[in-house]
Amino acid sequence: MGKCIICGTSVDGRICRSHQEDVVFEFRGNDPNQLVQNRFYTGVVDGYADFGVFIDLSSNVTGLLHRSELDRRIESLDWEPGDEVFVQVKNVRDNGDVDLAWSIRQSEREFRGALVQDGTDERERDADDGDDGDGGSGVTHRPTPDTPGEGDDDESDGESGGDETADDGSANSTDSSDSGGSGSSEAATDRSAGTSSASASTATDDSDDGDDIDAVRERNQATPDGEYERVDIGSLSNRVGETVRIEGEVVSARQTGGPTVFELRDETGVVDCAAFVKAGVRAYPDIESGDIVRLEGEVEVRRNEIQVETEALASLEGNEAEAVQRRLAEAVTDEARPDEVATLGGHDAVAAAEDDLLDAAETIRRAVIESRPIVVRHAATADGYVAGAAVERAVLPLVREEHAKSDAEYHYFTRRPLDEPVYDMDAATKDATRMLQDRDRHDEKIPLVLLVGTGSTVESEDGLDLLGVYDAQRVVVDAATADPEIADAVATLVNPGLAGADAGDLTTGALASVLAATVNDEVAEDLSHLPAVSYWEGAPEAYTDLASDAGFDADRVAALREAVALEAYYQSYQDKRELITDILFGEEGADLADHIAGQFREKLETELDTAEANIAEREVDGRTFATLDADAYSHRFDFPSTTLLADELQRRGERDATVVYGTDELYVRADGDVDVRSAAGDAAMSVPDAGVTAVGVRQGRIEYLAGRRDEVTDAVVDAVAGQLND
Repeated sequence: MGKCIICGTSVDGRICRSHQEDVVFEFRGNDPNQLVQNRFYTGVVDGYADFGVFIDLSSNVTGLLHRSELDRRIESLDWEPGDEVFVQVKNVRDNGDVDLAWSIRQSEREFRGALVQDGTDERERDADDGDDGDGGSGVTHRPTPDTPGEGDDDESDGESGGDETADDGSANSTDSSDSGGSGSSEAATDRSAGTSSASASTATDDSDDGDDIDAVRERNQATPDGEYERVDIGSLSNRVGETVRIEGEVVSARQTGGPTVFELRDETGVVDCAAFVKAGVRAYPDIESGDIVRLEGEVEVRRNEIQVETEALASLEGNEAEAVQRRLAEAVTDEARPDEVATLGGHDAVAAAEDDLLDAAETIRRAVIESRPIVVRHAATADGYVAGAAVERAVLPLVREEHAKSDAEYHYFTRRPLDEPVYDMDAATKDATRMLQDRDRHDEKIPLVLLVGTGSTVESEDGLDLLGVYDAQRVVVDAATADPEIADAVATLVNPGLAGADAGDLTTGALASVLAATVNDEVAEDLSHLPAVSYWEGAPEAYTDLASDAGFDADRVAALREAVALEAYYQSYQDKRELITDILFGEEGADLADHIAGQFREKLETELDTAEANIAEREVDGRTFATLDADAYSHRFDFPSTTLLADELQRRGERDATVVYGTDELYVRADGDVDVRSAAGDAAMSVPDAGVTAVGVRQGRIEYLAGRRDEVTDAVVDAVAGQLND
């Protein structure tokens, strides 16, 4: 029988049930079933996976900290294999797998006590544990290539290995652990934090004596003294191991479990700079995103990426700040504006929108240079995915070139397909919520939102205006219908029709491909087949010839289009970046596309057979119509979508128009030009109590009240017949 180390209650062991989560345990067992659920344990980072981080709790027991358990993006963790961390055991499964949870406390001092769990026995540390005041993990295989004797009593004073570092920087291993621990761990932490061992030891010792964090910051943060000459960030890869001075704009400032990481941009590139006060404590709290600063520190390589370990940092003002801002502005202007619009097959309608295309391309390139995230919204259709993939193909190499971090392309470029034909308040609210979370949690800039094949009509005004409240840049690119009012709601509207051209046979995929090649002319060859892929029929000869010259004959183009259309339907809200890339650009693209296209044709033909057998034919004012009750005679929640079914019925039938209707919406398809808004207006006059409205001009979609479905369908058919006869 013992007493709880927190409250003194008599217990079996050393901690009572109510204080289990106030104590951190060092696990010395060899069986995962010895772990206690909801307890906090010290562990060592073993490695990363896409879905989380593997943490060694002892030499024989490893758990998984799933990415869903983190309070930040997994990519923002600065943990290295070998780092000591603190986690909570969430669950031990029957097969021995250990599920871990994130601990906001990443220092032993943040717990009220520390114990050793040796198997199932609990005890306090004794001299044999090599305690130096901050504990240590029971894991014995932590990599310490240049620091012998870790954990031994005669090395626990922090002297051992304090000045030794592997040539490749591999000893920088404990960003997110506290600056205490065994001697070798403390030295490694000091090096990774970007301070000298002496100053970090001072911070630890003073903190132990009860000094507040502000005093620790003041003693351990210097300002640049001008000893070093300024160098360009673009040259840092040739200066590993050197102490340098750089000047630029702070792109972001994020707090990790260890150092504060400032992302700094100058006219030549972007680099992460780690600054350390104490594990999890904000360094240089007065430095924020957008500040112009001067920084001195040592250039190192971490995870095969350049990083600067900050030794001194200060905000610039007056003439010094203006000089840096001028250099940045001149570099951005010179780099962002393309010389000319790319020639990709050639189309008169594209030529009419050249100025707008150049403006849109400049805005995209400027966002990359300024480290502003880009969010692409496009329709979840074959044309929409082709358009989004074209822009993605152009922008990602620019992001990789601008940012040293290997995962930067996932931070700075996102595609989010849209199920709805307009950019409505639902989509805008989702985007605003994400961008504000990223701004507040990760200090990211408000993004550039690029709307491709959506957002071009007044039905999207409310959504666009919501983004505008937060000064989010908005660019709309659409080859179909666009309203002049949208030009006033966005930075740039690329629409050949508003530019005075006849864009009747131009797809948004073709227009976006030209934009993408203008943004990055080095990928123009990769994009040459995409305009043809975006057409279901009637592709201009210039585009089919362009695809053929690139090795894509008509059959392969059709297979790509069908494969993308099928994948666009499933998990439509996901970008499916890697899968779409493999289909459109991958070496195995032909085989993959053929396989998926086969499923497309099989599913489509099955649905068409059923639909065509249940079509109701009618003639109105000399015009032939086909109408189909989609609720009764199609599988509405399986492929193909109602829009694609309507397209195919009209393409294959010998009729003037097709109307596919459901419970509270219908879709109009016609061989001639139909003004869906006008048709909806006429129907609303005929059935005034039906709530008729056109909500998707691009998709020919009209909504109404379910109880008036039959009357509205008849009224729309009459209105369309009248337009076709005018």
